[in-house]
Amino acid sequence: MGSEARKRSREKIREQREREKRAAKRTKTLIVIGAAAAVVVLVVGIGFAVLNADRRDSGYEGALPPQALQEDGSVVLAQEGAQAPVVEVYADFQCPACRQFELLNGDVLKRNAAEGNAIVHYRPVSIFAQQPVPISSNSLRAGAAARAAAEHGYFVEYNDILFENQPTEGNEGFTVDELKDWFRQTDANAEQEGEFDRRIDEEAAVVTTFTEDYLPALTEDAMAEIGEETLGTMVLSDLISWGADHGHDPAFLDGTYTGEIITATGTAYTRYSGDNTFRGTPSVYLNGELLDNNTAMTVRGLNEAIASADAGEVDTQPMGDGGAE
Repeated sequence: MGSEARKRSREKIREQREREKRAAKRTKTLIVIGAAAAVVVLVVGIGFAVLNADRRDSGYEGALPPQALQEDGSVVLAQEGAQAPVVEVYADFQCPACRQFELLNGDVLKRNAAEGNAIVHYRPVSIFAQQPVPISSNSLRAGAAARAAAEHGYFVEYNDILFENQPTEGNEGFTVDELKDWFRQTDANAEQEGEFDRRIDEEAAVVTTFTEDYLPALTEDAMAEIGEETLGTMVLSDLISWGADHGHDPAFLDGTYTGEIITATGTAYTRYSGDNTFRGTPSVYLNGELLDNNTAMTVRGLNEAIASADAGEVDTQPMGDGGAE
């Protein structure tokens, strides 16, 4: 081998050794990064588990106390004669944050009501009623269906089913067939199922008329006559009242659960003031005081708030037999 060949050979060996050193260094670096990442994942995983341990109830499987339908369509869940704090829950069945609240604290409410530690007042609303279809129609159909379930004493059970099956926002859901099928997951008898089905058909027709014909025409005229700024300050029930005086007859809503939930929503917006003003869902009030998210959206926070509160009073009246089975 000549001197030039030996030189090229030594150069190749040197380059090979350099490559091996760089490869070894990269391997060591990846091992360190991998170990660090594993530690981070472990720490984050532990933190997430601890957080969820605080945020989620372990589940309530016991018997429910009586649920009483109120004259305004709301529902009270409480032991007979309970002297306890009143927890009011405003929720829209199409609201993703309401679903999160239900998953986190739905069983907290049931457990406290069953143990006589709270009077739970469910107040369904439809904050999405003025949104485009299908968001508006989903919200109103589900609200009307929950009200129909309450008529037969199954609001709480049906409330759970609706949130479990909440459609992705913007997608059509809570269809008539689904609403009927889900009611059969309760303990309702055949007669109640038949009555429920008929009411769902009626309410679905009302919702279609409201969201696809009545409201678009009403909104267009209101925009032209009173302007966008004034329109933006009006709750839906006030807009409907304005429309009644300007050629938009809302009589088709009379006696319907759809109309009832629209009225309940308007009442929520005007009932409170100051720091307690109702601004959206979910809104959770304890003896009339609006709870912050850190309290309402954690198991510990809500349990502690209930435990430290005085007894309150329900401000509605039961309807007839209270929706009892």
